[in-house]
Amino acid sequence: MNEHANKMLTAESAYLSGVEAKLEASKGKVLQGSHWKTSRQDDSDRLRAVMATHRVYDRERLKELPHNRRVALHGYRRTWWFGKRRTGIVVASVLCPLEALVARGEDAPPPIDLAELQDHVRKLVVDPSVEHVIGVCAPSGLTAAAREAKLELPNVLLVVAEPAAGGGWTVSSSDEDVPAHVLAMFDPEVATDKLDRVRDELERRSADLLTSGISLSSVAGKLALQEETVTKAIRAVAAADPELHVTGKADNLMLFRGAAAGGAEKTSMNVVDRIRQLFSKEGDEAEKINLLAERRAKLSMRRDSLYGDIAKLEGKEADLVREGRESKSQVTRRRLAAQVGQLRKDIGRQNTTANMLNQQINIISTDIHNLTLIQQGNMAQLPSSEELTENAVQAEEMLETLQVDAELVGSLEAGLSAVSTSDEELAILREFEETEPPSAAPEERTTAPAVERPVEPESETPDPTEPDRQADAEAT
Repeated sequence: MNEHANKMLTAESAYLSGVEAKLEASKGKVLQGSHWKTSRQDDSDRLRAVMATHRVYDRERLKELPHNRRVALHGYRRTWWFGKRRTGIVVASVLCPLEALVARGEDAPPPIDLAELQDHVRKLVVDPSVEHVIGVCAPSGLTAAAREAKLELPNVLLVVAEPAAGGGWTVSSSDEDVPAHVLAMFDPEVATDKLDRVRDELERRSADLLTSGISLSSVAGKLALQEETVTKAIRAVAAADPELHVTGKADNLMLFRGAAAGGAEKTSMNVVDRIRQLFSKEGDEAEKINLLAERRAKLSMRRDSLYGDIAKLEGKEADLVREGRESKSQVTRRRLAAQVGQLRKDIGRQNTTANMLNQQINIISTDIHNLTLIQQGNMAQLPSSEELTENAVQAEEMLETLQVDAELVGSLEAGLSAVSTSDEELAILREFEETEPPSAAPEERTTAPAVERPVEPESETPDPTEPDRQADAEAT
């Protein structure tokens, strides 16, 4: 899938779904009318023709490309019995360079120029006598001329939107009199999503809270959000974390990390009392940390502003040096050399001031670190040396008592086993250890006498020499 086409297709769906929901909620309030008709159109036929021209016949590729969809709400009001009069038309449209998406393939498509925007808006106007409010989203971006152009079309109020680099959308209009609620109506991002983006940005820059602070203007500029939205998000984040505090005026707030607020704030304390408490040896460490952290945040803001001024001076110096190298006139070169020399002196002074601010910030950070250690030590509420010694002696005595009791219990168990074991039981235990089974007892043999078996006569076997002995006896 083409990466650029995928992003544009996602932007098309997100824009139309978000804006259509807001248009539905604005019926009868911002948008005048009692009856409404919704129409949906797209440039699918034109996209197929462009693909056929470039010999692309893949249906899956067709599904992966945006179709320049649009949603139009036509408002009406009843007149007499069955009549109705058109009160206005609101259009939310998407404009992508379809030819560039098909022809360029994997290359990034160009932004929408003024001619494309004007031609697209003219096609959306269906009745010049009726007021039109048209919102055009350009997922590939807009040129500066298209973004600032004022269309000479009667009864047409144009609002343009494009994806912002930091997330969300950039919604603007060349008409300075456009109401804020109309711009909000064509912003698909809801308020909760904007607050989440601010929270995510503060989370990413949480390391800045440990050394300096985060200003409202820097967050609003990076995320392209209104300061009211950023202010609401910053105050919500500070309310959720007891160590975060907000200082400064409404137009330039600063979020910094201090000590957790404990107890009610002392509003009756004047400036002199605060300074005395700040430099006193005793007092509330949490309030001292907050005062020092607030001072460090303001110094850090001043230092960052100086760095920005130094960068501008360095850029001007580089331009003058380049101009002097390109110039052939000695008079011009002398003038430029004098300007460069003065700029370098100014840069040196600004760097000296920034270095001094860095030293002040370092000193305040060290004092905050020491006060934090003191506060943490007091919060732990460790026992005193007398309590530690007393508890150690009691623990040692308890261990000695436990050892004596254990030895006594062991001796008692040994005496009990010697008394309870008889000689007969010891004999049986030795009998258990024998490998062969013991012979039967005498009493058992007498009770069961053996049965006498009859003696059978032995059979006589004839001797072969017996006849010879008888013959010799008769002869004698």
